[in-house]
This record gives sequence, structure tokens and C-alpha cells, in this order.
Amino acid sequence: MSYGHVPQDDGRFAPRAEEPPRAVQSARRARRAAWLDPATLAICALAALPLGCGDLLTTKPPIGTRFDQPLDGLSNGELGDFQDGQTQFRRAFSISEGLGPIFNNVSCASCHSGDGRGIPSNTLTRFSRGGDIALAEGGPQIQDKAIPGAEPERLPVGVEVSHRLPPPVFGVGLIEAIADSAILAHEDPGDGDGDGISGRANWVTPPTFVPATEPGGGPGPRVGRFGRKAQVSSLLQQTVDAYHQDMGITSSFRSVENTNPLSSVVVPGLDGAPDPEVGGQAVNDVVQYMRMLAPPSPGESTPRREQGAALFAAARCVSCHMPSLRTGTHEIEVLADRDVALFSDLLLHDLGDGLADNRPDGSADGREWRTAPLWGLRIAREFLNGKLFLLHDGRARSVEEAIRLHGGEAAGARDAFAAMPAADRAALLDFVESR
Repeated sequence: MSYGHVPQDDGRFAPRAEEPPRAVQSARRARRAAWLDPATLAICALAALPLGCGDLLTTKPPIGTRFDQPLDGLSNGELGDFQDGQTQFRRAFSISEGLGPIFNNVSCASCHSGDGRGIPSNTLTRFSRGGDIALAEGGPQIQDKAIPGAEPERLPVGVEVSHRLPPPVFGVGLIEAIADSAILAHEDPGDGDGDGISGRANWVTPPTFVPATEPGGGPGPRVGRFGRKAQVSSLLQQTVDAYHQDMGITSSFRSVENTNPLSSVVVPGLDGAPDPEVGGQAVNDVVQYMRMLAPPSPGESTPRREQGAALFAAARCVSCHMPSLRTGTHEIEVLADRDVALFSDLLLHDLGDGLADNRPDGSADGREWRTAPLWGLRIAREFLNGKLFLLHDGRARSVEEAIRLHGGEAAGARDAFAAMPAADRAALLDFVESR
């Protein structure tokens, strides 16, 4: 998910009927209120069939064992919204439906394995020239695929390049709901306490299509929290830009096609679908779906994992990978006023030359990255053919390798880990991999 190189449309293209339709969503929730009520379920018991409900209904996987499960405690109407959004999230677009003219993938789900971490083949390529995001050359992201008759983009010569793996989408509603004050309370941009760690928020200005009624929207600057450099403040923007940039799908929020500015081919109309290609309701279905995706539960506590947690704290890994942050108020009750065990402070930190991409995002510079949440590691390999791809570009194939690649503000924690006896390192890794 990314920013695009087509200029933002002005406020005229997003009529109220297509902006985040909260009233419409509420009405839909009300209409669905009976879809799981006792009367509906009783039909199964009354049916004159030689089969019971257990034979007719699919057994659900245990809570916390998948990336595509809803938060516990949602109302029946919210669960209906979740199902609508999941359908849109998995929808694969064809050319006749608006795919392209340039794009990276055909659906939201194609980039996020089981709603979890991306894989190297889905890596997105972002570039800039110093502080210039190079719109005239196709920046800030390369779309490497094109429909027939259009030309895919190619990386210009002499630019700063950043390869970025699609991040997980589970738990993003909880991240969105974390209060700004909870994030800002841990800032220390000048390293005032002298501990060598100086996290800071990425202050970003939301595009005009994100209204003030949306979390992270309205007049900027706002606290960024999504993306590898916390360069996005709202799930609505993240979703709209993913449609527009990653799939080439216009919406009522961004209705102008994304095209290759260096192409000699005239491409308007090539995808065969009138713009906008999806309406505001479809976009908001996906936003609501992601809001209500639950993070996987951690593994059971064991003496070794408890030891690992203590070692994780002693090495000062928790200075950035904070065990939890607290949400504020939210219209979805299960997102409000709760602790979120994501193991991140959502702040920017300088991680040294080894991980630097030398390109900015918002106020983040070329050496800074948002602390990556650790949740979901316990089951990640199940959705990645037994493999792990960690850090912003997937270069680390294990938690230990990721730790050893940390530098800058994380050098002290890295060195403390490296100095531990082998048994202690194993306990720390077991703890992290159980999240």
C-alpha cells in the first residue's frame, strides 16, 4: 500500500454519498441483526433431516490461529460488515472491471498472504531523488505490470530505491484506535534521558479525501502509524491508495487513472471500465473489514518463555518494542479503551546504515523506520510455506537474523543479545517467536 504519483483530486470528486457512509453502515448492521440470532440457529434443530448442525456447518478454526479472523465480541451487524469487507478484500479484478492500466497485483489479498506478511515476489519498489518523490518519473512507487496496450514502469537510473514487503493487515484497527497521546508519551526525539534511543512520531498531512470524521483524518499534521515509516495516518488513505496504486483501481476518492508518465502509449480507457471503478461503499467495506481483523493470540506461557521475556526486557528491546499501548474511544466498542499487545511504540527510530534506504517518507528520513509490531510471528510460517521474511524488505529469514541486522539506536540491544549465552538467546528467541 502506498502513495501514488497521480495528483490528488480536489474535494469535488467525493460526494457525501460516497464518503465513509457511517449511517449506511449502521443501517446495514441493523438489517443483519438477525443473521445469527437464536431463531435463525433454531432452524437447524427443527429441520427434519438425519443430520445435525455439526454436520451442516463448517467448523471454525480456534480463535487466534489465523490472520483473517474477526475480533472477539463484535455484534451481529459488525460481523456482517466484516463478511462484506472480506469479500471485497479477496476480490480479484479483471481488465474489464478496471484493473490497470499499470498495477502490481490483482487484489488486496494477493499481496497479503492470509492477511499476514507479504512474500518477496510481492515486494513493492519505492524510489525518490533525494527528497523529491519523482512524480514525473513514475514515483514514488513502480507499477511493474500493465494490461495489453499499456507500458509497465521501469526504475529510473540514479534514484534511491527502497524495497518494501507488504505489511500484515491483521490488528490494524487496534493500531488505528491507539490514542495519539499513548504514542506521543514515549517520544524522546532529542534523547533527553541519554539512553541512546530517540523515538519520534512521523507527523503527516492526510490527503483531502480523508475527512475529519475518520481516525487520522482532517486537517494535518496527524500522527502517522501505518506503513514501514509510519507515513500514513488513516486506514481509509491506506486502502484508497492500495486500490489506486497497487491495483490501478480508481474510486470515488481517487478517480483519475494512474498511468505511466514516461510512456509513449496513450492509455486512457484501455482498461474498459468507466471511472470511478469502485464506489465509496466498496472501499469502506474493506476499511471496516481491516478494522475488525483480530491479531493472532500469542502462544502459551512456559518457564522458558517467561525467562525469554525477562531477557528481552533486560536487553532493552522493550525500549522500542513496547509490550502494549492503549486505545482511546472508538465507535466499534471492542476497539475502545483496551491494551493492545503489539510490541511496538509506533515511533520512528534510526536503525543505522545497514538498514538505511536513503529515501524519506513524510518527516521520516532515509535511516528511520517505524518499530515493527511483533504480533503474529507464532503462526507466520504456516502461511509462508514454513518461511519467515522479516524487516522492511524481507531480507531476514529468522528472528535472530533480524536482531543481528539492527543498528543505530538498536545497536545496544543487538549487542546485548549477541553477548548472551546460547541458552539465553534461545529463550529470548522462543519468547519473541511465540508472539
